[in-house]
Amino acid sequence: MPSAETGAAGLRYHQLHRLGRTGWTRTVLGSAGLALGLLVTAQVVGGIYLGVGEPFGEISTDPLTPVGLAFVTGTLALAVPLTVVTSRLVHELPRGWVSSVVGRIRWRWLLVCSGLAAVALGASIGLSLLLPETGGASLEGTAGEVTDRTIAFALIIVLAIPLQAAGEEYGFRGYLTQAVGGIAPGRVGAAVAVVVPALLFALAHGVQDPPVFVDRFAFGLVAGLLVIATGGLEAGIAMHVLNNWVFFGLALVFGDISEALAPVAGTWWLLPVTFVQSLGYLALVLWVGRLRGVETATEQVVLEAKRPRV
Repeated sequence: MPSAETGAAGLRYHQLHRLGRTGWTRTVLGSAGLALGLLVTAQVVGGIYLGVGEPFGEISTDPLTPVGLAFVTGTLALAVPLTVVTSRLVHELPRGWVSSVVGRIRWRWLLVCSGLAAVALGASIGLSLLLPETGGASLEGTAGEVTDRTIAFALIIVLAIPLQAAGEEYGFRGYLTQAVGGIAPGRVGAAVAVVVPALLFALAHGVQDPPVFVDRFAFGLVAGLLVIATGGLEAGIAMHVLNNWVFFGLALVFGDISEALAPVAGTWWLLPVTFVQSLGYLALVLWVGRLRGVETATEQVVLEAKRPRV
């Protein structure tokens, strides 16, 4: 008989650490190790770059330079392999199970989600044009002059932003969702596995105005719900990539990208736009996911997941 924890359909995404090893000690150790790994990697890469004389310019985030954006996005992208390694070493989970309940990234589903994210994002941009200033990037203003610096920023945005967005999703909606879900039992486990990573995701952006914090927290909640509801990271990655592409793209064309890395100011008018996009995207993904029969749990019946062990 299947266990009460897993049910006849196998394990949901937030429960997949139970195929390996779970426990408070492992969760704390893995979370600390992942954060430390990113920090150390950033220091090493930055030190090497400084040591060779900064051949492509200064690593600066305030004001933001092309090298600074490449450094930040590249460092965050490393969360993908670090999450896989952490899950393997600390939780004994094979690498594919970090991506989805079928043990891999579902590329066709990711492509479908990208299209749905574009629809939801388009609706939110349309609404933003009807509302007062939201505090984010906008379509107002005059396009700036195209320079070598502009081209450098554009290339980094196009090529590196998807990797950066995937890194954040693997770290927050991937590792943390599974780590928390592995130690929190029952229905409470699903709720906690969504709320805790969303809260940490918002806090990780540092000091920010309350509307901006709520915006990021809401993004994390929707992304977390999508992970569990669709059985993988694809929907969250698609939404994250489109958001960042549009934000940095608008800042580059119509605004001042040198101040765009970590916006901290915003008004409460930001939230209607956020809710239209996030909730609209959530509804679209759930609807299309049902039509396509997207897997939301492991295919096989899990007779008995491994017991937690520290």
